[in-house]
Amino acid sequence: MEFFNSDATKAANMPFSQAVRAGDTLYLSGHLGNVPGKFELVPGGIEAESRQTMDAIGATLKLAGASFGDIVKCVVYLADLKEWGAFNKVYTEYFPAGRFPARTAVGVKELVMGARVEVECWAWLGKS
Repeated sequence: MEFFNSDATKAANMPFSQAVRAGDTLYLSGHLGNVPGKFELVPGGIEAESRQTMDAIGATLKLAGASFGDIVKCVVYLADLKEWGAFNKVYTEYFPAGRFPARTAVGVKELVMGARVEVECWAWLGKS
């Protein structure tokens, strides 16, 4: 297994890894729309949080030598399912055309830091 953490994550001393590679599978922890390196959400509501969440996922993928095209599955946790459309508007910009991963969307009562959205993903790093 291989564990991936940015310098900022290491400095925060959190009890998890941003991603773990086991064989050809990369498991990403849930990502929020927080200001990089801080325990505060970006301002601007669901669209701003969604964009920051996806940017953070992209940074973690890059750390592990992967990209959005390698993602095979995502789970999206939304604090308000009425914001599903606004999330999708941002989400779809990050994937190659016609190559969306399998996905589950779940409405939840509460997320860490009062976030509107959290996304966790799995990526396949094997050869096509």
